[in-house]
Order: sequence, then C-alpha cells, then structure tokens
Amino acid sequence: MRSFLASLLALLLFAGCSPNNVTTDESLAKFFTDAKVDGCFALMDNTNGEFTVHNLTRFRDSAYLPASTFKIVNSLVGLQTGKITNDSMVIRWDGVDRGRPECNRDMTMYDAFRISCPAWYGELARRIGRDTMQHWLDSLSYGNRKISKIDTFWLDNSLKVRPDEELGLVKRLYFNQLPFFKTNQEIVKRAMLFENTPQYKLSYKTGWGHRENGRSIAWIVGWVEENNRPYFFVMNLEADPSRADLATIRLSMLKGILKHLGFLEGKK
Repeated sequence: MRSFLASLLALLLFAGCSPNNVTTDESLAKFFTDAKVDGCFALMDNTNGEFTVHNLTRFRDSAYLPASTFKIVNSLVGLQTGKITNDSMVIRWDGVDRGRPECNRDMTMYDAFRISCPAWYGELARRIGRDTMQHWLDSLSYGNRKISKIDTFWLDNSLKVRPDEELGLVKRLYFNQLPFFKTNQEIVKRAMLFENTPQYKLSYKTGWGHRENGRSIAWIVGWVEENNRPYFFVMNLEADPSRADLATIRLSMLKGILKHLGFLEGKK
C-alpha cells in the first residue's frame, strides 16, 4: 500500500509536465554545444506551470546517480530524525585525508552542505541507518529508492533519479510541501541560498559523479527568484571522464542560460 501511494504521489507531482505546457527551446542547445557536453535543462515558471526545456527525452525519461544533490534529502532526514539538531551541529573529522583539504576539519551541517563534503554526509547517513533511510526514500518516492552501501549509495549508481524528479523535489521543498517539519525544510533552503541580490535570489545544490561506464555526470538543481516569483530549474550534464572542468562549468552554464532567458537582471 505504501509503495502504491508513493507511486501515485510521484505520478501526480510530475503529471504537470505535459506536451501542452512544455516548450522545447532550440536556442539553448548552443550552451551545451559550446561546452562540448551532453545533457538537459528545464525551467518551470511556477506562475503558469509552463516548462522551458532542452532535451525533453533526457529530462523525463533518463535516470542518473544523484551524487551530491542527494545532500538535500540526506540533510532533511538527518534533521527530521534528530541525527542533526540544527545546521550548526558539528560532526568531527575522523582524521582521514580523502583528497579534499577543505573537508579536513570538524564541520557544521551548513558548511558541509555548501562545500559538499562527502565524508561528513557519509557519516550522517551511517547515523541515520539503512532502515530509516529506506523509509524516507520510499516516503518521498525518490528515484528508484535503491540503497547499496549506506554511506555511498547516492554515488555508486545504485540510487538513480530522473531530472524531472529532481525538479519536483526542489519545487516541493520551496513550498514546504515535503513530509518534513517546516523548520527543517527552511534550514535546508537557507543552506541552498548562494546569491542574494536586490535583483534576484539564486538557490541551488550541485552534484558530480560517474556513471557505470565512467562518464562524468554533473547536476545543478534549485530555483531563481525575481520579484518574489520562483522559477525552478534542473541541469544535468554528461561528458568524458577526462573533463575535470565539468564541476565548474555547470554554474557558468546555468547563469548563462538564465541570463539568456531574461533572468538575473531584475526584469522578470
């Protein structure tokens, strides 16, 4: 019964993306061509429910490891279960250098989220535990809901999620519609706010990992606000594993696309 309800919720959530309210914008292809990457982009205007999309098939029909975008869910579950008391709670560094010098310290949730520290969130997932994490994946109907090793399942291609599901997640988060306390959703939204200017607010979470075939996958998902109106977006990129710049070009590509669509200048 729980599985049926979760599937029904997912169906209702994403049914809003239909051919009648989707515009495939051919002008967005140049951003992917210029960056020499494959991928998709979608933006939802919450006012009218219209989607502007590049590569609709990939957006709706293909699933990938969520990588560090899963820190949104991991944080919410940690807060809801009391494994994190607030975004200032510190988890101590275990002393192991994993090649991310900025992570080699005791760290709060807020800092670990914003610099996307894998070890911190691996420890949080262990504290949450497999059964509890599975309950929340099922409750959210998040991706294929598969857990392998509890502290890496969002990185090892066991858990996979579609870009449209990622967009739906952040939309529900923005409106405090996820099955978590409002306070906990507000804490995560605060960690996602990276740019707060008089013209706009830009909130997002990034992710970077590798498919089973070794190709790199990069994500950026969130929303932009102008004149108190939210627009939700997801971008999913794929490239050869030698592309070490994939983790950095995603933000420049996102901002380039948003400016192309008339955002980030306070004119919306």
